[in-house]
Amino acid sequence: MSDLPRLSIKLCAPRGFCAGVDRAIQIVELALERFGPPVYVRHEIVHNKFVVDSLRAKGAVFVEELSEIPATDAPVVFSAHGVAKSVPAEASSRNMFYLDATCPLVSKVHKEAQLHFKRGREVVLIGHAGHPEVVGTMGQLPDGAISLVETVDDVAHFTPNDENALAWVSQTTLSVDDTRAIVEALTARFPAIVGPHKDDICYATTNRQEAVKAVAPDVDAMIVVGAPNSSNSQRLREVAERAGCSKAVLLQRAHDIDWSMFSGIERLGITAGASAPESLVEEIIAAFAEHFQVTVETVRTADETIAFNLPRELRSVAAE
Repeated sequence: MSDLPRLSIKLCAPRGFCAGVDRAIQIVELALERFGPPVYVRHEIVHNKFVVDSLRAKGAVFVEELSEIPATDAPVVFSAHGVAKSVPAEASSRNMFYLDATCPLVSKVHKEAQLHFKRGREVVLIGHAGHPEVVGTMGQLPDGAISLVETVDDVAHFTPNDENALAWVSQTTLSVDDTRAIVEALTARFPAIVGPHKDDICYATTNRQEAVKAVAPDVDAMIVVGAPNSSNSQRLREVAERAGCSKAVLLQRAHDIDWSMFSGIERLGITAGASAPESLVEEIIAAFAEHFQVTVETVRTADETIAFNLPRELRSVAAE
């Protein structure tokens, strides 16, 4: 009989990879398979060091700007977060062969912003300054045509050119609750503002946050497997805290666990951000199994069946 303390793990579902992340990683892997290394990738393909390092070991070369890439016939992949219009324009001017791994749900936001602009509306983007997705979305329109708001307070200080010609779009990986509050503030100040036909926050972000809300009130601690620069992972940690779990932590790998933090707990919740592979969740569960008598229960709040098409250039490789 083991003298290890008992630990009940509640595993959130859905968790981990979303369809957009899965597609982006596939694009790099299939490009390596078809064209051989190197395959250049502008920015981290997704925000996860384990994924990036795995692809780098297979021959992917990660850069922040196209200017870092020498004259080459090798493929260049744009990350899942999307890029400003200037990036494919620069790639074309250099005769680069590029593959766009932008998540289709991010591309949807780009198209919405462009459509509002064509219809004469000033666009308000709800998002986090400096995040690659925000940089890419703002880069769809000319300077001054799109304004970023990050908080309800920003809304109070925002002065549009014409409050009757306004529209809003949002980053896809935000907190559902925070975004709702900002939208309510925008609508209260500018009743004529036009929103998306369908919510911009992606299905995966919403589903993962709902699963955390279901588990967090019933556990002593919550682990979100994900990277510090992953917006959706950071939001999951915040959602867990707000849902009643004061001990919520973001971890990249099992070796990051601070065991003193989990001393004396009996119930642990685990989820993973949309760019975190399931192998890292399993690694963390295995680490806890060395310190506790572990039982694992999955708490499922939604089923996900969405898949996105690959670029035409890679479909034949995927079919083989």
